[in-house]
Amino acid sequence: MAKKKGSSRKYGKAAGKSVKSAMHREKRGTLRSGKGGKGGKVTSRKQAIAIGLSEARKKGAKVPKKSV
Repeated sequence: MAKKKGSSRKYGKAAGKSVKSAMHREKRGTLRSGKGGKGGKVTSRKQAIAIGLSEARKKGAKVPKKSV
């Protein structure tokens, strides 16, 4: 029987932490979109996750590149 190749994590732990904090900020109503948080209040769960991943990317966490 062939061996299964172990897959590595797609997202790092730091990325998960960043997304988690963004989700909490979205729940509390303090997460805002746009450059410098000057946009509107984020109400979408998907948008909150995207912002968390973007922040993680800027910090240098292990996050795959954006798909176009």
